[in-house]
Amino acid sequence: MARVKILDKEFETSITEETILKSIDGVADKINAELADKNPLFVCVLNGAFMFAADLMKRISIPCQISFVKVASYSGTQTTGSVKQLIGFNEDVKGRTVVLIEDIVDTGITIDGLAKQVESMGAADVKIATMLFKPESCRPDIKPSYIGMNIPNAFIVGYGLDYDGYGRNLKDIYTLVK
Repeated sequence: MARVKILDKEFETSITEETILKSIDGVADKINAELADKNPLFVCVLNGAFMFAADLMKRISIPCQISFVKVASYSGTQTTGSVKQLIGFNEDVKGRTVVLIEDIVDTGITIDGLAKQVESMGAADVKIATMLFKPESCRPDIKPSYIGMNIPNAFIVGYGLDYDGYGRNLKDIYTLVK
């Protein structure tokens, strides 16, 4: 296993780029089949989901649009327990199927807050597409519609995920070495 050092922490490869891309193929196939007649609006949650959103959108073959929103709920390796909206989206979601694209659903705090906001704006349906899902740490009422892969409850970086802003550019996903 390859190791990388980011700031004061060491990480080792846990998910390869090849595995990531295969899981995205599966998510895209499911979305293309289930939302073919819905003209969905995809909303990418920045910063972390940018790589997943880019690779996913290349595989979406149905009519759709994409927008972006920036929220934050992490500091270092820990969740803050609250969600700050840094950049909002200005699309009209009334009556639309909205697919929130997230890099990882951990506790579910961020995506739940965003989903409730979109619902309150009049979306007909809100779905969650996440590259990674931590079922062990997520609140039981959060159920993503599209999951690339389930992972254990460990801190990870790479493929858009970061540690204090670093590591997003790594093509593989790395797990923190204890």
